[in-house]
Amino acid sequence: MLNSMKPHIGIFGKRNVGKSSVINSLTGQEISIVSEHAGTTTDVVYKSIELYDIGPVVFMDTAGIDDDGELGHKRVLTTLKAIKKIDLAVMVMAADDLGRHELELIKTFTKKKIAWIMVRNKVDIFPVMPDKLEKIKNKYFCDILTFSCKWPSKDKGRDIIGAIKENLPEKSFNMQSIMGDLVQRGSHVLMICPVDSEAPEGRLILPQVQAIRDALDNDCIITIAKEHEIDLVLKKINPDLVITDSQAFFKVSAAVPADIPLTSFSILFARFKGDFETFIHGTRQIDNLKNGDKVLILESCTHHVNEDDIGMVKIPRWIRNYTGMQLDFETVSGFDEIPGEISDYKLVIQCGGCMFTGKQLLNRVAPAIEKKIPVTNYGMAIAYALGIFDRAISVFGH
Repeated sequence: MLNSMKPHIGIFGKRNVGKSSVINSLTGQEISIVSEHAGTTTDVVYKSIELYDIGPVVFMDTAGIDDDGELGHKRVLTTLKAIKKIDLAVMVMAADDLGRHELELIKTFTKKKIAWIMVRNKVDIFPVMPDKLEKIKNKYFCDILTFSCKWPSKDKGRDIIGAIKENLPEKSFNMQSIMGDLVQRGSHVLMICPVDSEAPEGRLILPQVQAIRDALDNDCIITIAKEHEIDLVLKKINPDLVITDSQAFFKVSAAVPADIPLTSFSILFARFKGDFETFIHGTRQIDNLKNGDKVLILESCTHHVNEDDIGMVKIPRWIRNYTGMQLDFETVSGFDEIPGEISDYKLVIQCGGCMFTGKQLLNRVAPAIEKKIPVTNYGMAIAYALGIFDRAISVFGH
């Protein structure tokens, strides 16, 4: 939970190149064990810090990609799995030549469209050969920073932090507005937030909180109500935009006049973090589902499942009712492995992704998109199954 929505920056490289020294210098804390013996870091180590102009980020110190032996192989697999979570990679080297392991990492970063920078470490021990680093920079168009843990404290990591800021994808730290192009100063936004068995005790869910903050940042007036009070609220105000929890879509759509724009928190986040046009296309492919098709539901968090769970109960029920088909639903949480092959599924439904950064969400659905498997998200799939999809996306110009 503590790491939700924070950009994840992975530190990668072979054993004994000084990854832990680099991350300790960047964070200003001894969060990773430093040793002259190769292979000291065995599991991924996470550390949250605040970066100026970005906000909170999570650094991930990983095991060496050249580890050997049965246990070493497992460590390498853990390191490679960590790539699924990152928004930016920092590859650490203690030489000026790219070896097999570094080239494999670069290939993986390129395939997954992950931004990366290179840190040439231990420059106090192994002098830099500028010509070789220039060739690497020109070939891979990457930033290359030099570093030594022997440098004075005030100089440590300053350039690396700057390169991180420059290379982090915009969707990773949510600098864009969720609804800035839908409202203007003084717009009245009505948000429908059900308080049911799935609502957390004593608080709102994260998408609702973020939407409220974004509306305030855009100088909007906000009214918040439960779905049972919507008729009463509409007698008192004439909102410029209504945003509802997707589970209340049908009731809210019936109550809100057709001339008032209406969408859901989940659909807002599909546009905010995901590939919106791809999701729209994928949603319409619900009509092509056949008996026996497998549908994959991806949730960004792990939570207690109750008898009316949105992902495991409600969405499967709504889609089965809409299609009239007997469908096989599989639910996977967080970054857990997908059962079988992604090509086994005929549709992928991603949650709103409130616990993911935009890059993490895109990484999660990328295998399906690459295989041309339709992808949608919770709010869009619910709206489609309830027959109000066109209205729910018309506010975005569709």
